[in-house]
Amino acid sequence: MGLTSMSSRVTRFLSSHHHREMLLDSVVEFGCVEEQPIDTSIEFEFLDDGVMLGHSVSSDECHSNQIMELHDEEDEEEKDSDQNRSFWENQHQLLKANVCRTSSIESRIRHATKEALQYIQSSETVCGCNKMMGATTSCRNCLMREVSRRLQNAGYDSAICKTKWRSSPNIPAGEHNFLDVIDNTSSKKGVVRVVIEMNFRSEFEMARGNEDYNLLVRRLPEVFVGNLERLSNLIKIMCMAAKKCMKERKMHMGPWRKHRYMQAKWLGPCDRNTSTTPLSMGYSSQIMPNPKPKKASMLTIDLLEKLPNMHCTAVKVL
Repeated sequence: MGLTSMSSRVTRFLSSHHHREMLLDSVVEFGCVEEQPIDTSIEFEFLDDGVMLGHSVSSDECHSNQIMELHDEEDEEEKDSDQNRSFWENQHQLLKANVCRTSSIESRIRHATKEALQYIQSSETVCGCNKMMGATTSCRNCLMREVSRRLQNAGYDSAICKTKWRSSPNIPAGEHNFLDVIDNTSSKKGVVRVVIEMNFRSEFEMARGNEDYNLLVRRLPEVFVGNLERLSNLIKIMCMAAKKCMKERKMHMGPWRKHRYMQAKWLGPCDRNTSTTPLSMGYSSQIMPNPKPKKASMLTIDLLEKLPNMHCTAVKVL
């Protein structure tokens, strides 16, 4: 074998100054190579730099992810806000369309109801019930009775209706009184039932309603006069609004405000009472209490009447 010379150049990197030094060439003979010591700290330093670099990159990625999540949350909140605004605007439009729309029979009954209420208030009609109340405006039953009587005098088939329903897993039991008028003068429409609710607006008032819901309530008529279809639409609009209001406020919705409960008030089976008793005008009827029997005292009992066999002997006084 011939001599073969090999030369190699080894480059060493210093981590502190990153200077480069050239090592002396070494002659390798007969394939025997003298092993040079390896500085492992260089490799570890490169590994540490890589780990630090990777940690920095991952930190930047986490920060960018957090920024993206914040943007996503802001987009979701903005989207929810737009949806809420669209919902309330839609409810206002539906409410306005149902309140303003009316038929000829509804207009006539509404006008007759308004005249009856104005006459009762102007003539200072006084409650004639046994509850010792003042004016009829403070007694719902007497007010409905008087309005129904005046509607009957005007030629309408008016009655006091009473709905009553049992409790169920969704709603509690209850009952409600209101007026209605049955009209069958139109051959095309057939029998039309018009509901008259004296305190319609107050039925939907909530103590903790938000601004949008309270605005809907203020647009409701205090005295509602309308057919069953219109009443059903208004109930649905207001119950959906109440549910949305409670959801936005993160509050529990009472079962007496649910759609099914409000439907049972006016749209459930009812008993019609057409008999009305005229109320007294100008004075308040009072029920005088029955006189209580006088209690007899032992000092006033006539002993001679109670004891007829008793004889008394006269005594002469000197």
